[in-house]
Amino acid sequence: MKESAFAGDMNVALAQGPTAVLAKPERGPGRLESSAYRMAQWLRSPRPYLMLIGFALFLGFWYLTVEVWKLPRFSQMPGPTAVITEWINPDPIYGLSLYSPEYYQHIWVSTRRVLIAFLLATATGVPLGLLLGWSLRFKEYVFPVFELLRPIPPLAWVPLAIIMFHGSETPIIFLTFLASFYATTLNTMLGVESIDVSFVRAAYCLGAKRRQVFWHVIVPGAMPFIFTGLQISVGVAWFSLVAGEMVSGQYGLGYLINTSYTMVQYPTMVIGMITLGIVGYVTSAAVRVLGNYLMQWRARELAMGAEA
Repeated sequence: MKESAFAGDMNVALAQGPTAVLAKPERGPGRLESSAYRMAQWLRSPRPYLMLIGFALFLGFWYLTVEVWKLPRFSQMPGPTAVITEWINPDPIYGLSLYSPEYYQHIWVSTRRVLIAFLLATATGVPLGLLLGWSLRFKEYVFPVFELLRPIPPLAWVPLAIIMFHGSETPIIFLTFLASFYATTLNTMLGVESIDVSFVRAAYCLGAKRRQVFWHVIVPGAMPFIFTGLQISVGVAWFSLVAGEMVSGQYGLGYLINTSYTMVQYPTMVIGMITLGIVGYVTSAAVRVLGNYLMQWRARELAMGAEA
């Protein structure tokens, strides 16, 4: 009888946020109006204009050091004029521009590799991080090995990756997976450890079992750290991807950068670097937007708690 009463309380108290969101979904026009309002507020704020000033300062410094002052350290570096001209040229000098199908093939191959590695890191790192933060005994066994392997850079794994995996695709995905896996696991573990122990004790006092506390207290409480870790994870995945593609592979932005450097095609090399930054920013922003969308129930629950 006591257990059934707790189950009812748990469903109301701990699952009220997500249930409320599912029971009363927002209508389409309301969401559009909210998005338009946030966009208008953002345009009225100084943030977009400061961002444009930052880009202008960067491009101006690049232009002055390379094309105007021609400093010795930057004598071999292509200027923004040469890069932009090559980038938008329908008939590029070095064979790669916005009009080249091969350019988009490099982007697609790299994005696909990062996506696969990121999904694998999420599927393995989140459960492992939850267990490391939840079970002290499990942490004593696993965490020392985890900390021993984590400082090893992906480039150091290249020989073993080539030995362990056949072909050119699997070693690259493995190297991309490593850094992403460590970031996801560590942030998830820290999220579990950041939960106030009073919530766990209160659940136990209400008669909750260990499994119920894990699913209804630990997992929701660690969600903010998990999504923060996923944003970091997708960023470091691009770091590892470039290292892997420079060693192996026939397509990809890392392969493009390394090949362009070897063949002294410096404008193409910079195009690959800028493209890598843009695609990496878009993927990180997509994870951030997804996290904010899935965590709306938590924001509303905190707001309801503040009003109460």
